[in-house]
Amino acid sequence: MTIRLLPDALVNQIAAGEVVSRPSSVVKELVENSIDSGADQIEIYTEGGGARLIRVIDNGSGIAREELLLALTRHATSKIGSLDDLDRVRSLGFRGEALPSIASVSRMTLSSKREIDEVGSKIVVDHGNSRELELCRRAPGTEVEVRDLFYSVPARRKFLRSERSENSQIEDALRTIALSRPELRLLWERDGSRVFDFDASESDPIRRAASVFGKDDIRSSLVLDSEAAGLRLHGWVGLPAMARGQPDRQYFYVNDRPVRDRVVAHAVRQAFSDVLFHGRHPVFVLHLELDPSEVDVNVHPAKSEVRFRQTRAVHDFIFRSLHGALASTMPGRETPLAEPGGMTVGADARWPTRSAPIPFPVAESPANWGGLYGPRGSQDPAGQYSGAGGGEDPFSLPRPAAIPLAPDATAEMPPLGRAIAQLHGIFILSENARGLVVVDMHAAHERVLFEQLKAQRDSGSIPLQRLLVSVQITVSVAEADAAERWQGAIREAGIELVRSGPSSVAVHGVASQLERGDTERLVSDLLAELASSEGDVHWLTRRQDALLANVACRAAVHAHRRLEIAEMDALLRAMERTQRADQCNHGRPTWIQLDLEQMDRFFLRGR
Repeated sequence: MTIRLLPDALVNQIAAGEVVSRPSSVVKELVENSIDSGADQIEIYTEGGGARLIRVIDNGSGIAREELLLALTRHATSKIGSLDDLDRVRSLGFRGEALPSIASVSRMTLSSKREIDEVGSKIVVDHGNSRELELCRRAPGTEVEVRDLFYSVPARRKFLRSERSENSQIEDALRTIALSRPELRLLWERDGSRVFDFDASESDPIRRAASVFGKDDIRSSLVLDSEAAGLRLHGWVGLPAMARGQPDRQYFYVNDRPVRDRVVAHAVRQAFSDVLFHGRHPVFVLHLELDPSEVDVNVHPAKSEVRFRQTRAVHDFIFRSLHGALASTMPGRETPLAEPGGMTVGADARWPTRSAPIPFPVAESPANWGGLYGPRGSQDPAGQYSGAGGGEDPFSLPRPAAIPLAPDATAEMPPLGRAIAQLHGIFILSENARGLVVVDMHAAHERVLFEQLKAQRDSGSIPLQRLLVSVQITVSVAEADAAERWQGAIREAGIELVRSGPSSVAVHGVASQLERGDTERLVSDLLAELASSEGDVHWLTRRQDALLANVACRAAVHAHRRLEIAEMDALLRAMERTQRADQCNHGRPTWIQLDLEQMDRFFLRGR
């Protein structure tokens, strides 16, 4: 076979197969070009799912008349000029393939004008065949009109999906851009109807996210801003209760470039590993900033993937930042829309630092609360409390000065309040400074036990309470085999047992947190799961936390057990000292707050 150069038209269409896969990729490339030109207002108009028309208008710096034809040539770009530039790419586009690739599979009209030009210039390209330049009147900036996408390439056109599907892809592409550039005004009209108009006044990332997702979702989230070793991670993360069945609200940016990266995805999954229900996906909008020389953006034709030079450092930094943020959730905390600089807390949210866990159940007298939360009226000017006995301040976060202080009458009220009743043997009702707190007692106790067991395991070992009389349990042969095989790992999870027969085991001791539980049911359920792990010798090692969560779930107080008021209060206090107490080990919320204002509105009080 003879080797020959391919015609330019064919080369451009081959490149279009990599860069222009569907209408949404055209929209993405054109909008990114507008951003790189310095535009702060971009308008997008589409028809027929983008296959019939895509028009992008910006107010950027524009293109000189003599460079308009060059802009339609492959590998012609103003964004890099040397290998050094390629090593430190800051712009979204840099290959110079988008415009010629799009022009080769459509009817394109490109017009532009710089601020210094008296008139603009326009060129029309019909599937790669360009006409001569024309003069035109227009405002400064650039307009690209793309009609009849893939009209001359029927093999590509037949792979387009329905208009609804293509419009959905365009919407996702524009929302991704809108979240990364809150200072940008972004308008989209589809088939003559306005879909959204994100205002440039939403220059605060939190406000922009609220416009995209809704204020209620943003208020159910954590604001994150973490820096270390030249890396910065900032944005917001939805609480586990916001998790979705699909990973459709996960936006990650590296130096403002939207990317998909396995390192990032793994770090996020690890951070959420013990707070999400199986099969659920966290919600987040996160920005990673680092030196451009530390990340290679030239590893994917669509620029949607990157490669980090220090992969492990990036992974660990993301994991630690998210893990720490999830561990510091607190009652009364809402993500602010007016003051995006950090977390703000409600008037009752005096959240104590983690200290020695209080065993459950405990008969605790309300008279002791002053020593934990400060005596009446003991607030200092910074909005913090001092313990009754002096010493280290028991509260980890001062309240912003703008947040009103609680009146003295509620000064010693704990964040989760004082228990007043139990509902159907399932929920604890508690009164706090804001109103009514409803606690799922099993979910809450499960989280408390889980965090206690993890802390003890990480410190060396879980102390066991020896049983005066061993508990003999009849199990299947497979379950007895599992008990013998993983005896050491089960001991690390807080249960000491030995195989006492072909189909029986004997429990000699359990962790103090488990001694009041149903030991026989706990061990039976645990061995049943171990036996069903298909003989994978590494299963238990990989699922250490999952095993502890399993133990905590089965040992936690179950529904329909009647609790005394003192026991309910002890659980509330333990929650206040426990990391990630807002959700159980499966990602379900452990408590909700009903404010007095909400109840007033419900009963039409004051109207």
